[in-house]
Amino acid sequence: MDSEGRSISPIVFVLIAVFLWSTGGLFIKLTALDAYQVTFFRSLFAAVTVLIITRKDGLKINGFGIVATLIYCLLLFLFVWATKKTTAANAIFLQYTAPIYILILAPFVIGEKFHWRDLVTVIVVLAGMSLFFVGQLRLEDYQGNIAALGSGILLGLYIMLLKHPKADGLNPVITVIYGNFLLALVNFPSGISALPTMTGMDWFAVTFLGIFQIGISYILFIKGVRGGTRPLDASLIGFIEPLLNPVWVFIFVGERPSQWALLGGAIIVITIAIHTFAEYRKTLARPMRTGEV
Repeated sequence: MDSEGRSISPIVFVLIAVFLWSTGGLFIKLTALDAYQVTFFRSLFAAVTVLIITRKDGLKINGFGIVATLIYCLLLFLFVWATKKTTAANAIFLQYTAPIYILILAPFVIGEKFHWRDLVTVIVVLAGMSLFFVGQLRLEDYQGNIAALGSGILLGLYIMLLKHPKADGLNPVITVIYGNFLLALVNFPSGISALPTMTGMDWFAVTFLGIFQIGISYILFIKGVRGGTRPLDASLIGFIEPLLNPVWVFIFVGERPSQWALLGGAIIVITIAIHTFAEYRKTLARPMRTGEV
């Protein structure tokens, strides 16, 4: 609750998390480390951060949690790989095909009702997203583009699993803890090999990525989804990330988005603003459940 005793909408937590996510492309571009080295340090710092903050919620895990953890690991690594192999805009927008898979699979995976307004929103947003690729897709980027598309499929599945009944009873961020420790372990040799040549900028980039862009952001995002934000709404709000991601890269690195991308971004902003405002009003009108903050 805030200082006046009003409940904070779970959508607000999702919005803050997505803003932090949007810095990923910038800091991955700023460091000279390769995808494996970035993954090692980012995951190590993220796991330690989340463990310290949520340790009182326990560390037990079951079969469902292990599957969700593996999905989480793979989607994180694929995004880093994609960002190194293609442009920041391509990587993030292909990842955000996630709403398509949520829209199709949510009725079967978590029993969520299908709404025609959701379909309209997804179609308009994806139409805006497609403008980012006018004249931008290059054959030599195919590895990064395929990796980004794979991360989108896994992101949609992961968001749905956060609301699955089998996730009840587990620390809500248990997949973030074990997933990032596993990624750090797998990439340990690469990370250690980078130590002798790491610069101050490398250290700053991977520390920010681990603590804020992954650790704190996922705590907030999962709190928002578990607190009542629908998986589809969370993934749609997530389009703020691909809008800001190339903006940060342009400002600090100079990788310029096209005019088509700017038009697509405007379409997405307007559509998501309308959709999010409508969902925000619904959450304010709904009585707060016991235990919600």
